[in-house]
Amino acid sequence: MYKTVSETAKDISMPEEQVLRYIYAGRIKAVHDGEQFLVNSAQFDTYHEQLERLKEEIEIWRNTPIPEDIDVKDED
Repeated sequence: MYKTVSETAKDISMPEEQVLRYIYAGRIKAVHDGEQFLVNSAQFDTYHEQLERLKEEIEIWRNTPIPEDIDVKDED
């Protein structure tokens, strides 16, 4: 499915200007229809999967308790 630059920017949480810079640099593939750029949203499927995986890993890391240091001795 093809989306406009503004729809793509909202979809990947990025400013429209940066999306346009990435299109001009070739980092995002797009088609120009004479009036506007159209971006195939399927190229961001892997991006969304990796983003979700990273969010899950960060949440696991946050919920993991800090272990007690075995070298600390209470000498009162």
